[in-house]
Amino acid sequence: MKIAIAGDHGGYALKEKLKVYIQEELGHECQDYGCYQPEACDYPDYAFLVAGAVANGVCDFGIM
Repeated sequence: MKIAIAGDHGGYALKEKLKVYIQEELGHECQDYGCYQPEACDYPDYAFLVAGAVANGVCDFGIM
């Protein structure tokens, strides 16, 4: 299963931990759509990317 994952700066640290858990413990593939650093950013920009990946069949599920 391929999972799209993203979040804003407030969830950056949790997103990074969740990616490791999904990949190493659950054995699923993660596609990270951002943000890529803990500096301020707007989540709608990344939500749009995750939604597009799921809607277009690139990923099976999305986590924001």
